[in-house]
Amino acid sequence: MHPLDYFIVFIYLVITLLIGLIPAWQKRNSVETLDEFHLGDFPWWALGASGMASNVDIAGTMVIAALVYSLGTRGFFIEIRGGIVLIMAFLMVFMGKWTRRSQVMTTAEWMRFRFGEGKEGNLARIISAISNIVFSIGAMSYFSIGGGKFIGYLMGISDRLASILLVILAAVYTVASGFSGVIWTDVFQALLILVAVVYICGLAWTKVDLPESFTVSLPNGKDFILKEWNFADWSTLLPPLKMDIPGDYAIFNLFGGVILFYLLKTAIEGCSGTGGYIAQRYFAARSELDTGLLSLFWIVSMAFRWPLITGFAVLGIHYSLTQNAPIPDAELILPIVITNYVPMGLRGLMVACFMAAAMSTFSSIINASAAYWTKDIYQAYLAPQASEANLVFQSRLASVLIVVVGLLFSFNLSNINDIWGWLSLGLGVGLAIPLLLRWYWWRFNGYGFAWGTLAGMVTAIATKILINNSQNQEYILFFVPGICALLGCLIGTYTTPETPSDVVKHFYAVTQPFGFWGKYSKGITSEHKRDILATFVAVPWQLSLFLLGVMVIMKNWENVKILALALWLLSIALYFTWFRHLKSQERGK
Repeated sequence: MHPLDYFIVFIYLVITLLIGLIPAWQKRNSVETLDEFHLGDFPWWALGASGMASNVDIAGTMVIAALVYSLGTRGFFIEIRGGIVLIMAFLMVFMGKWTRRSQVMTTAEWMRFRFGEGKEGNLARIISAISNIVFSIGAMSYFSIGGGKFIGYLMGISDRLASILLVILAAVYTVASGFSGVIWTDVFQALLILVAVVYICGLAWTKVDLPESFTVSLPNGKDFILKEWNFADWSTLLPPLKMDIPGDYAIFNLFGGVILFYLLKTAIEGCSGTGGYIAQRYFAARSELDTGLLSLFWIVSMAFRWPLITGFAVLGIHYSLTQNAPIPDAELILPIVITNYVPMGLRGLMVACFMAAAMSTFSSIINASAAYWTKDIYQAYLAPQASEANLVFQSRLASVLIVVVGLLFSFNLSNINDIWGWLSLGLGVGLAIPLLLRWYWWRFNGYGFAWGTLAGMVTAIATKILINNSQNQEYILFFVPGICALLGCLIGTYTTPETPSDVVKHFYAVTQPFGFWGKYSKGITSEHKRDILATFVAVPWQLSLFLLGVMVIMKNWENVKILALALWLLSIALYFTWFRHLKSQERGK
């Protein structure tokens, strides 16, 4: 990078820190409450923009760009496992409003709302807090590796040093300002990400017309192998049920089965709600109307990520063609493209844009995960009479410790796609099964949740250690923790007493979920019917929206026409099944 690029990056960092520290400065003469530190009061568009910025991380963008570069639209469909964030369709239609109705701060605190304040509710709360902290540490490690790999390559420093600098900078304003610092820096970061989208897409559009056939590199352990594609097959709208891909991506060769169980995994996670920083934005929403609007804005703004990713992929192919040399590590497409296609000055701006993507993710994870320690362990069991000042101090202390542990854990990891597969499949599904049952089954109790979560978490970690680098590891990571979690849920539930009737009755009356609620059920209401129907519309609507941007950058005009028509029809259906009912089902605070 040129000195001018470094100067632009420096200016970006200064502006980000100033924006992030302003809330702390404004509150310097007042006592901040725990609710203000972790939830605050924000408009729906700020929460939606923050969610988008938090989801557009460098590590995920690098993994997905490598998949699209190597496999074309097959790479898009592989990311149904998590990169498409398809759970947002479920959150938009019904899970967001169900989450907000609890009026709590964390998913762990929610356990006492669902299972009561007795032994089972407390056990479920503690286990939920621990599992969320474990997942946050894993996510912090994953995101720091990707961010370090990107920034280290461009700035000529070691990956580890780059990741440490990024995380520490994000931690500074997160520790100082809490959720306010996270939200307003995220809004600024989202604007910068949009700048990157416009520039990279414009560059790919004007510079690249892919030939009828071309060669890409596929990862193969520590090396790579070559694969020749024809454009029609690479950009196909309907990929085949089977592939014949060598190397590390051979785990996706039973493609139809892969996509089916990714869809199953997404449905499980979508219907189970979510935790961490995503749930935090729904807990912070002002009303149920806001949960719908912030979700819609979140999804639409996330759609811009896909033409950005595809732009990097086609520029990576163009680079390989012009240099007559493949890219040896496809996960380095982002820094390679920026180095070779972006001129001085703008290069610094692009680096700043992707530093923004990394830091927004770090800050969201740090603030959300610290709440589990402070609210669900420290205040709930260790110091119930603690002052607000002491609780905020504990949140800041927990933020620092989570950063340190996450960074230490990342030093033993290297392949970001491998880590993402474990987080999104093994640990994700292992934790999602108990989260699913809590919403839909009256008999499910806090003991079942605790045993199921422990079984899913322990087997996910053990499976990762034992089957590392196995060609079938994604299938094993999905089924083994999932089945063990389900067995843990059933054993824990049926060997212990039912949750008290008054607790279940109160939960059902406040949340109004559909499912198997026995004597507590009021039957399938008109709202339930609309939500179920709208979900079947919202999922293909989101897929069509995201895939349309991919096809535009690929310049596959036949597919663009098909997707545009599908998106138009699905948007009309979504309006009548969901959007026009947002106000009529409003339940304010």
